[in-house]
Amino acid sequence: MVKVKICGITNIDDANAAVDFGADALGFVFFKDSPRYVSPEKAISIIKNLPSFITTIGVFANEHIENIEKIVSSTGMDVIQMHGEEPPVMCKCSRRIIKAIRVKSLESLDPLSKYKDMVSAFLLDTYSPNILGGTGRIFNWDIAIEAKQFGRIILAGGLNPDNVSDAVKRVRPYAVDVSSGVELKKGKKDHKKMKLFIERAKGA
Repeated sequence: MVKVKICGITNIDDANAAVDFGADALGFVFFKDSPRYVSPEKAISIIKNLPSFITTIGVFANEHIENIEKIVSSTGMDVIQMHGEEPPVMCKCSRRIIKAIRVKSLESLDPLSKYKDMVSAFLLDTYSPNILGGTGRIFNWDIAIEAKQFGRIILAGGLNPDNVSDAVKRVRPYAVDVSSGVELKKGKKDHKKMKLFIERAKGA
């Protein structure tokens, strides 16, 4: 069964709802330019109230490795997601690594071979010249199918309750990731959409 990550968690109500609905992982965004940014202190207050067996993922973009290690150590994050232009050498960290790749065309997969022995999964997101994630737009899922030869694939980019079932059936990814597709407004989740998304992803 596909795993589900709800990203952009900023408050305990959304976190608890995601867990109750069956999410496997929660993502906490630590780059300050994001409207879904959460401070390490806020993340700690949320995480300490989560039940066991929920994976917590810290999302970073072009951050110094020392700062990444400091934040994941203080918050107790299980996994590091690198969502910027980080070189392969930065993937040698104290936690498992998810490397995000922004997909524009088939050539966007060229770097994956350089990372495949250093990461636990690749997250494929839609390319945008202006923002690093949360675009709300899908990309060509045939490219995601091609990417599976390099390792576990987490499918992101424009997923929502209406298209996630088709995405899972077509790509058969290791996991799916959603942020803007289940939002009421930026930084706040729509619980009905979250419930539908998780049910449809896992039922596909």
